[in-house]
Amino acid sequence: METVTLPHLPSQPLHIILFRNLANAPFLRQQLLQGCFRAINDMLQGRLKSKNVHSEIVFSLSQNNNISESFRRFGVNDSTKDVVAIKVGGGDVDAKHVEHHLLQHVEGTPVAFTDEILGEMRDEARLKKVYKIETVDGAEPYVLGSMALKGS
Repeated sequence: METVTLPHLPSQPLHIILFRNLANAPFLRQQLLQGCFRAINDMLQGRLKSKNVHSEIVFSLSQNNNISESFRRFGVNDSTKDVVAIKVGGGDVDAKHVEHHLLQHVEGTPVAFTDEILGEMRDEARLKKVYKIETVDGAEPYVLGSMALKGS
């Protein structure tokens, strides 16, 4: 597991584990959907205590403002084989506790969070479709720009 601290948000470290060869994608997907149901239900009942930052992570990956489309494009589905698990820290969130929890619940092989491994996981056809680009090479500024401009 790697802990990354964003310079402008030092009190909210990101604890990141990259898993390959998932064996329990359907279970993880169901957990994600249950969390979504609870958050939506709490919102409808006026019981939200704060924003759900973890849903916001998935939402921010999309270039549109449709949360369900963001989950379809970037969430876990039954055939998912690789996943990046991110826990936003802060307060009493301990990196060792996060790592222990994820290793207990995700049936996959934890690997180093590196550019090389992320590159191996890249689905070029999907990237071209989602971001409506001709080629993946050199597309990073376009993708990051579309994420930054969303909602502005």
